[in-house]
Amino acid sequence: MTTPSHFTVQDFADFCARNRPAYHAGYYAMYSSWWNAITTDPNLMVVPVDDHMVHRGDGLFETFKCVDGAIYNLDAHLARLENGCRAIGLHLRWSRAEITRLTGEVLRAGGHRDALVRILVSRGPGGHTANPYECPEPLLMILAIRLPPPFMTAHPAGASVGVSSVPPKGMFFAQVKSVNYLPNVLMKKQAVDAGVDFMLGFDANGNMTELPTENFGIVTRERVLRVPKPDHILQGTTMARVLELARRELVPAGILAGVEEADVPRAQLADAAEMLVFGTTPNVTAVTQFDGRPVGDGQPGPVWRELSRLFEADLRDPQRLTPLFD
Repeated sequence: MTTPSHFTVQDFADFCARNRPAYHAGYYAMYSSWWNAITTDPNLMVVPVDDHMVHRGDGLFETFKCVDGAIYNLDAHLARLENGCRAIGLHLRWSRAEITRLTGEVLRAGGHRDALVRILVSRGPGGHTANPYECPEPLLMILAIRLPPPFMTAHPAGASVGVSSVPPKGMFFAQVKSVNYLPNVLMKKQAVDAGVDFMLGFDANGNMTELPTENFGIVTRERVLRVPKPDHILQGTTMARVLELARRELVPAGILAGVEEADVPRAQLADAAEMLVFGTTPNVTAVTQFDGRPVGDGQPGPVWRELSRLFEADLRDPQRLTPLFD
């Protein structure tokens, strides 16, 4: 092991000039209120080590997509961010209008009309204890990165889902979109290690909860779309919108007999006609294998096709879009 040298600002500038790992290609631009500036150099997309988000998980985030220069469902994401800040007593000193303006500047600086946007609000830098009052002011970061294709575009045969052994978050922490995602990380690790696309969690009573970063639902043999009660899950903006579309379009058409938020014990999953994943990145995804067995006939089903069609149309609805490019 070599002895570390003294590292200066000039050394850091030299490091930035030569450090170009392949994964940086997907990092477009970032704003930080720490500098009140935007950078397109991934080496500068950093967070202070004394920020409470780093050493205490004391911060919140939202992720949404920009497609062809417009943000989908922005108000729902910013409303959830505001609610989360109130829940943990974090002062969000930026208005929706300011965050929207800064997001547009970040996207334009990044130069990509299609991007995934991540907003992070931390308690801020200023100490290394658990005391939140040692942070003088919060920190806002807005990051534009590569937008992956929807899951079914890359995997048209559908997704495979396993059963996670990671204990679920408690009610309060499940409902706040904090950066403290260790259980979610462990669920994703289980999925990768098991060779499946997602892992599904269950609460202490054996009722299904959610996937690492997505919501989950089933379609019963009686054609009822059923998702968990909001007690032990993060209420996803995509799922909420899909449920609205299902109630408005598919129930009156007779494609669904109903839409319910209810406890879903694991035994119900064995008899499900379809299983669905909802999320900002995967959109509406059909699950064709659960716990090593086919779901239904092992093919994406009719409810998935209709919901996917409705959601794709909703993604292009001008009333749901916030244009940020000229």
